[in-house]
Amino acid sequence: MIKNSKILIVDDDKQVLKTLEFLLETEFGQITTLKDPNQLPSMLRSEKFDVILLDMNYSKGQNTGNEGFYWLNRILKSDPDAIVILITAYGDVELAVKAIREGATDFILKPFDNDKLLATINTAISLRKSKVQIKKLTQTQKIFAEDQEKQHSLFKGTSSAMEKIYSTVKKVAKTDANILILGENGTGKEVIAHEIHRLSKRSHKTFIHVDLGSLSSNLFESELFGHTKGAFTDAKDNKTGRFEIANEGTLFLDEIGNIPLPLQSKLLSTLQKKEVIPLGSNIPIHFNARLICATNKSIESMIQKNLFREDLYYRINTIIIELPPLRERGNDIVLFADHFLDIFAKKYDKPNLKFNKIVYDQLINHNWPGNVRELQHTIEKAVIMCESDIISQNDLMLKPYNQIKDNNELLKLDDIEKEAIQKALQNNNGVLTFAAKELGIARQTMYNKMKKYGL
Repeated sequence: MIKNSKILIVDDDKQVLKTLEFLLETEFGQITTLKDPNQLPSMLRSEKFDVILLDMNYSKGQNTGNEGFYWLNRILKSDPDAIVILITAYGDVELAVKAIREGATDFILKPFDNDKLLATINTAISLRKSKVQIKKLTQTQKIFAEDQEKQHSLFKGTSSAMEKIYSTVKKVAKTDANILILGENGTGKEVIAHEIHRLSKRSHKTFIHVDLGSLSSNLFESELFGHTKGAFTDAKDNKTGRFEIANEGTLFLDEIGNIPLPLQSKLLSTLQKKEVIPLGSNIPIHFNARLICATNKSIESMIQKNLFREDLYYRINTIIIELPPLRERGNDIVLFADHFLDIFAKKYDKPNLKFNKIVYDQLINHNWPGNVRELQHTIEKAVIMCESDIISQNDLMLKPYNQIKDNNELLKLDDIEKEAIQKALQNNNGVLTFAAKELGIARQTMYNKMKKYGL
């Protein structure tokens, strides 16, 4: 007996429908009957069923089973994982066996043997649940593997600024409070998000990372909420959204300041209701995920300019963690440099590499507009280019960044970021993919920033 299951019965014989409904309603959850198969497409768009009982013939005098084959194909085209049990007379057994080869799960004979009928449906429901679970697990593993590749080891440093950050992380990790992580590009916002998840009660569940800065508006809903097959032109299969995949785990929405206003309202509604509705469906799916957001933008400034919803801001920032830029972390720069040198010396088979002492002074005095990410790429390039056992200033290839304008005002972060992008493009002969890789950002993010700065 599976009380929470949904059964659809399609048969043009009212007596058959009544008999089956009476028999099954005490054993299963929801029993829906349908006399006209032409209503199947609209019904399947609005509701999902664990099992569909499908008659083979619907027109008077017809016993070829062609109508059954037609509707079987329509059902499987709509949902390849659908479980269809054929209702057939003794004379149609050969047709039923043929239909199984074309995708039907099983068949039951008229007149019905009640015990066999219930056993067949119970087995079919178990199969349906297994199919759904396997599909979700496959999608979860795929996204989890992609996210795992992006992770890098946590390297805390010893500066007082970061000690305070990690003290806060330990306190909030044990709660389910929504967290907003602020900081310049490359300061380690994703690392902090991973650490919060690792120390939380959800650590045994999935950590799902979504880079909102790389998502176009037309992919936003599909990626976050999922879609059904046929929901739009390229929707060739059902897709589980990131909210649903992150259920019971942690969902990390990176670059949340990049979401356009129309989509902010959809995100707010999703967070308030704790449910998503996939594109092409009207069936809400509940989720329970820990939310962590991050951005390098001033959300409060965006609110004043009507670029960010204030109610969404307060929904995502129960706790705010603001990461200091690398240039304010003192000797942590040296610790990070040694850490990355150890990694890349092993990677490129140069185990005896060391820094010239003067190099440390240069590293500490550099402005690092790209923060830890820029330092990481700088050390990797130095390891590759170094032709001896000592990395010198020339191997670093650091180009000084102008920190002061002619009017003695400090450059704004946007000015520094624009200059870094220009230099990366220059270093890579204008090739976006290579320039984005040098800066440690996604190609789409690179494109968005170039558009922002008119490059």
